[in-house]
Amino acid sequence: MSINATPHVHVYDAQGRMTCCSLEEKIEIKTGPPPLRPHEEGDGHDHDHEGISAWREYLPAITSFVLLLSGIAMDEYVQPAFFRGWVRPVWYLAAYLPVGWPVLKEAVQAIGKGEFFTEFFLMSLATIGAFAIGEYPEGVAVMLFYAVGELFQTAAVRRAKGNIKALLDVRPDEVTILENSQTKTIKAESVGIGAVIRLKPGEKLALDGELLSETASFNTAALTGESKPDTKTKGDAVLAGMINLNTVSQVRVTTAYTDSKLSKILELVQNATAQKAPTELFIRKFAKIYTPVVVVLAVLLVVAPYFVVADYSFRDWLYRALIFLVISCPCALVISIPLGYFGGIGAASRNGILFKGSNFLDIMAAVKNVVMDKTGTMTEGVFKVQEVKINPGFDEKKTLAWVNTLENNSTHPVATAIHLYVGAVDNSLKFTETEEIAGHGLRAVLNGKPVLAGNFKLMEKFGIAFPAELADIPYTIIAIAENGQFAGYITIADQIKEDALATVQKLEKLGVQVTMLSGDKTAVVKLVAEKLGIKNAFGDLLPEDKVNKVKEIKSRGESVAFVGDGVNDAPVVALSDAGIAMGGLGSDATIETADIVIQDDKPSKIPVAIHIGKVTKRIVWQNIGLAFGVKAVVLVLGAGGLATMWEAVFADVGVALLAILNAVRVQKMNFS
Repeated sequence: MSINATPHVHVYDAQGRMTCCSLEEKIEIKTGPPPLRPHEEGDGHDHDHEGISAWREYLPAITSFVLLLSGIAMDEYVQPAFFRGWVRPVWYLAAYLPVGWPVLKEAVQAIGKGEFFTEFFLMSLATIGAFAIGEYPEGVAVMLFYAVGELFQTAAVRRAKGNIKALLDVRPDEVTILENSQTKTIKAESVGIGAVIRLKPGEKLALDGELLSETASFNTAALTGESKPDTKTKGDAVLAGMINLNTVSQVRVTTAYTDSKLSKILELVQNATAQKAPTELFIRKFAKIYTPVVVVLAVLLVVAPYFVVADYSFRDWLYRALIFLVISCPCALVISIPLGYFGGIGAASRNGILFKGSNFLDIMAAVKNVVMDKTGTMTEGVFKVQEVKINPGFDEKKTLAWVNTLENNSTHPVATAIHLYVGAVDNSLKFTETEEIAGHGLRAVLNGKPVLAGNFKLMEKFGIAFPAELADIPYTIIAIAENGQFAGYITIADQIKEDALATVQKLEKLGVQVTMLSGDKTAVVKLVAEKLGIKNAFGDLLPEDKVNKVKEIKSRGESVAFVGDGVNDAPVVALSDAGIAMGGLGSDATIETADIVIQDDKPSKIPVAIHIGKVTKRIVWQNIGLAFGVKAVVLVLGAGGLATMWEAVFADVGVALLAILNAVRVQKMNFS
């Protein structure tokens, strides 16, 4: 909540002492103690310590509040004889120091660093001035409510930080590994690739790996936001953060601790606050200029009337200037705005959506076009072979064997479908000159003869003739050629995701136009688009064709979000205003290249991301309007002598509290 370029907030230590840190440091996910292990919970000691710390944190404000109320009561109602002379100012000084001393100290330290225009300096100057002219209750009240505001800010940031930390930071520090049939507990970061982890029911997996047990069920809530059990079988990939549910399982580590999907997700969220939204950047620059200007105006408010007002009273005009200074603190703006964006990031994380920066919340709020890939985005990406048609003159068994072996070099879901249909790879087949042609398929040489497996564009590229009517089949087709002759084809079908239709309908209600771009056959793309109600759908596109389509949309001056795998469509992701990755848990490159990652692969999270962006932006602008509006009114009233220090307190701290409470609303909303 700084007046300077870098916002500062207060943190209270275990002894109740106020310390200063930047807002980024305060909301940094990796700060603070690591999460408790299961055996540490419920012992009572940590909870007792937290209770004592909380009591000490609020004790200075409580002490000041009690002394202030009793002082006002003696001033206005009881009026005891002893509460006169030097006793009254000493009493209020005692009420002032518990909350005022830390601020005075911070003001001196900031001035020593050359930072004059800080909230510490303004509050110190205003309250000392109030004491100097005998307005003791007002001086105490300003500092007390300022301290209460700081406590509210600390609590709000702690909540925002805790929401994300509780969702993501679930990596155990230690794991149990098997060595020579013996168990051994070691630090998770020291586990090497290839090590075998023994995972008991209820334990969290610390590293990515491959399941060695025949079957196991996992809770994936930490990664996807879904608590529904996910059953894995032998050979399936399992990820750090998953919780083993029922039986003792064994997992072979496939990725280093620092390279796990969860580690990358944690890093993504930790760095999210580094990329600021334009509104946030503007407020920072504004505060840096605004505060010194107000300080100069406050000085002029004391001096200038001397030359133009006949019955000039230094005390009256100084009081007005002090009110002016209290109001000038832009606390509500420079704390509630970043807190609002951080709350939006936290709300998205709870819904399994990871934003790489608050700027992407603004982009999603304004997005008018969602362009999406088909496979793995609106469809399951789990292909199954429907039909195999091998022409006479070709040995079907041998042809399928070499296609299966050749496709083993590809990571495309189609290759997986063929492998599941054909079975084991024939390693006796030796290919040379193997080449994957982007957007076409695979080419190689087998026993001195060229072989091809891919789409019909691949056939055309190498001059292979094929029946034209095959292009009308509304399924994905793998065309096959041997030694310059068309050998046949394999049809493969994909299933539409169950929430895909609802996704399109929700996007249309939000006023967002949906376009589907795919490298798959036009007939397949049109069939899927028809079932989903998508009017703009294009197939048979190469990566450069997708780029041209997105450029065409952007030429209308509308923002575009692209949803895909973030790897094959890298050029389109780079061109779009926001790149959204589906299948983030399956690809390291996706997490690294996309701006937004949807963890559970559900397209229904796209409208949720847009909704969160819109709500966050609305809350931020509500806070801006509230802060500017109230401050402008009270500044004018204060300069005209119509507002007291009490109104100034509301205009500063009161508005800041309202803005903070408004900002944290996004964390409690249900966006599902």
